[in-house]
Amino acid sequence: SVHVPPHCIRSMAPGLTCTQCGGTDIELDAARGDAVCIQCGAVLEENTIVNEVTFAQDAGGGSSVVGQFVSATPGLRSAGLGFAKESREVAFSNGQRHISQLAAALRLAEHHQEAAQRLFMLAVQHNFIQGRKTQHVIAACLYTVCRREKTAHLLIDYSDVLQTNVYMLGSCFLKFTRMLSLTLPVIDPSLYIHRFASKLEFGDRTHLV
Repeated sequence: SVHVPPHCIRSMAPGLTCTQCGGTDIELDAARGDAVCIQCGAVLEENTIVNEVTFAQDAGGGSSVVGQFVSATPGLRSAGLGFAKESREVAFSNGQRHISQLAAALRLAEHHQEAAQRLFMLAVQHNFIQGRKTQHVIAACLYTVCRREKTAHLLIDYSDVLQTNVYMLGSCFLKFTRMLSLTLPVIDPSLYIHRFASKLEFGDRTHLV
């Protein structure tokens, strides 16, 4: 199970539908006022402001305020919240750059990159990147997209490009999909027949194989 800190209360939003993919798995983050589609990563609502105060009880029995303070005076902001926001923006910017580089090495299309960037944004918002190598997380995001799109890419391809252990990538990928409760299609072995046949140098018989 994934531990969610009391200041990051999240819940599903029944009845809401994603305007991008039509998915119904919409996650609400009360602390940030965000609504994010779990299926494609699209941000449906951002920084929603409410005027009521909500409290959440932590594991020790204490109470904490859900949400963040917004000053009525222009120019005033919480230094702590500003630093956290800046850190997320830097992490997301770095992730975007690494995703573009990895996608280019694997010859993935631009829409694959965009889908992976939305998933990486979810990883940042869920603090999934903490304690993990960025290249492992971006590999998990891109491979998730490849599985959805049923491209002929294996996890070993990511391992070869990144020069990292394939089992570590696999572990990160499984934890990432479990965190978001993603259900991915089963791999169709026929996707790899042409790829392997071409490497075996059958020549004119490649198509027959």
